[in-house]
Amino acid sequence: MPKDTFTVSRRLATASSKLVQWAMLALLALLSTQALAAPTPAVQQQWYQELAERAQELADQPFSRPADSLPDALRDINYDTYRQIRFNPAQAYWQDDSRFSLQLFHSGFLFQHPVELHLVEEGNATPLTFKQSDFIYEGAAQTLEEQELSAAGHAGFRVHYPLNTQAYADEFAVFLGASYFRLVGRDQAYGLSTRGIAVDTALPQGEEFPAFRAFWLFKPDADDLSVHIMALLDGPSLTGAYHFELTPGHSTQMRVKASLFAREDVEKLGIAPLTSMFTHGDISGPGKDDFRPNVHDSQGLLIHTGAQEWIWRPLNNPASLQVSAFVDDNPKGFGLMQRERDFDHYLDLEAQYHRRPSQWVEPLEDWGPGHVELVEIPTPDETHDNIVAYWVADTPFLAGQSRQLDYRTQTLHHAPDSHSLAKVVRSRQGDAGVPGEADSASAGQRQWIVDFDGGELATLNADHPIKLRLQTQQKEAVTLAQVKALPDQQWRATFRVAETTQPVDIRLALMLEGRIISETWNQIISPAKVVSAPDA
Repeated sequence: MPKDTFTVSRRLATASSKLVQWAMLALLALLSTQALAAPTPAVQQQWYQELAERAQELADQPFSRPADSLPDALRDINYDTYRQIRFNPAQAYWQDDSRFSLQLFHSGFLFQHPVELHLVEEGNATPLTFKQSDFIYEGAAQTLEEQELSAAGHAGFRVHYPLNTQAYADEFAVFLGASYFRLVGRDQAYGLSTRGIAVDTALPQGEEFPAFRAFWLFKPDADDLSVHIMALLDGPSLTGAYHFELTPGHSTQMRVKASLFAREDVEKLGIAPLTSMFTHGDISGPGKDDFRPNVHDSQGLLIHTGAQEWIWRPLNNPASLQVSAFVDDNPKGFGLMQRERDFDHYLDLEAQYHRRPSQWVEPLEDWGPGHVELVEIPTPDETHDNIVAYWVADTPFLAGQSRQLDYRTQTLHHAPDSHSLAKVVRSRQGDAGVPGEADSASAGQRQWIVDFDGGELATLNADHPIKLRLQTQQKEAVTLAQVKALPDQQWRATFRVAETTQPVDIRLALMLEGRIISETWNQIISPAKVVSAPDA
């Protein structure tokens, strides 16, 4: 079954220190009662600076795992029972005074460490205490006793806005679990997730999951088009202060400012991480015993490099963990994209994969040298997020150091407006052997096709001298590279890969009169993909 907004982080880091727990609670109490002026940009900046100071103070202390204070009855409930606890929309905060409204998530199930929530309004921050009357308990959840519920808390929250019609406030943002959050724009359905930070992803020692421990939610005025949220992040290796500015719309945008403080040396700091799912489709072929030709939240990784190159990497569900690094200097942006928007591509009425958003990250400052890292993890089905992409700077993040972040992330229906080149619309592979000839010269080879559409191709015909630029260090493994015109002003690049024991890294693009007129298609073809066809 498809994932929903409850499927987020499954692991939280651990440590212990009662003394630091008390210090943390004192810090939250101080911030929650601090008087402020109206939330103007200047005052918001002052608030953010003070929150950053608190995060730095916290980083100077040993990490303390949140106390296990949740009653067993809530800790042990299953997924179905948890879903029978719903926030009562009639109790939504802000709805009488703003176009925005706020609803809350109940603690329990995977979410066993409640977060601190504070409402900032008219110069004051007030703790948002848990109220059983805010929730509706149905089915098995009705058996929870009053004493058990009195010790519950909030797992997170979601923000609503009249996104699709003026008559209904749609959910467009949700913060739930560790540092995860999701965004949707107009006529989109939840798909991939974003995170505040990623620590040691795909490293042997295991990934660390810092978590937002407290949030401050600034009440929007009646005519505001954006809502401001600040958060305190804490984990074994680092702390952070975050300021989110959310603007819902056809493309929902979020500006993220963060001040990070290293408590310990961080081997790999993943900035602006995107987490998604790819089970089957495109280059991986159809799934086993599945009527749906494609099952994925995201179809490919798109990168706009500092050198103005656009790179497209189709996603895959590999046989083993695969980590790819795209070296760059001051990237312009990157994102996980759901490029195909036709329902016929997915045939799934429930999951609505054709409505899943793309997510684009755009730095608002120079990020310097580093690389975009793509992690592809084997998964048996669509219930597991197995795709992660983020930026890793060459500069290490060591204990005692700080780092400032400023970037924009937004949901998209199509490619970013700045991308005007021809785009990849299909990536396919198959057996290159001649049917009926087991000993043909092409036996054991794989045939690859990459189809391009749009951009300057829309003004060309089959007589134009389009060339193929194909780059690889394993030249002896690649043969018969060529480009051909297709109907409807599309063009097809084809090549074959011979049997090999080494991965084959290929980059290709279309050229006209010495100019690049398409994005660059990139793929690492593993030996398993070369030797045998994908499972059907």
